[in-house]
Amino acid sequence: MMKDNMLLFRTFKRIIGLCAFLILSASATQVSAQRSLVTAAVIKYGLDGSFLDPVNLRTPTDRAFALKESTITAGKTKVLEARFDPSSASREQWKVVAVDGKAPSLYETNIFRNIREKAPVDKPDERTYRIDGETADQLVISYKLDAASIPMDALFLKDCRVLLTVDLRTKQLVTLRLVNEKPVKIGPLTAGKFSILTTFTYDSTGRRYLPLKDLLNMEAAFLGKTVTTSVETVYSDYSK
Repeated sequence: MMKDNMLLFRTFKRIIGLCAFLILSASATQVSAQRSLVTAAVIKYGLDGSFLDPVNLRTPTDRAFALKESTITAGKTKVLEARFDPSSASREQWKVVAVDGKAPSLYETNIFRNIREKAPVDKPDERTYRIDGETADQLVISYKLDAASIPMDALFLKDCRVLLTVDLRTKQLVTLRLVNEKPVKIGPLTAGKFSILTTFTYDSTGRRYLPLKDLLNMEAAFLGKTVTTSVETVYSDYSK
């Protein structure tokens, strides 16, 4: 059982690394008819289209902040606390403060840094843009990632969809949600349910969004058993 739990935690660390940068990209060279519908909706509601720019949704690299990551799986909880300081040397910008209330090992620190330094998986498939919901209060825009741009170890992402929810009263993005559309294979796991929900706050001075919380939920088969997992990542203490 101890070995199984260790494998689970390592697998979920990998999942977090693969999904940490799932954000909208504006890098496509040709605007599709579907993208035109999204652009028309932005204009219709007088929205600031900055939420369509990936730079404005990514975890910032120009300010300091704290992070607390709580992983619950197989009845076990693991809590990691870290800080990001852009004024430090590149490899030292991320500092793991504690793991389960204790000083982190070099291995734990390096694993966390490697995850956080991964390149983004963020190119949308222009053909898949659509309006998923439109009410007096909310607009929901969705898309799928470009399968050709997804690395081999993250191919399950091609079977997921990203949904952006905009509050039409405040005219700001509220959440970004990634959800699987069919069972997905993630390492040794087969996940019937997989989702990541990110909530944001808007920095009017910097005209960008800052993540407040990521919540990953997964129900997967592992060694013939169903395992439910949640990973909550809370961001706080943003400062220049």
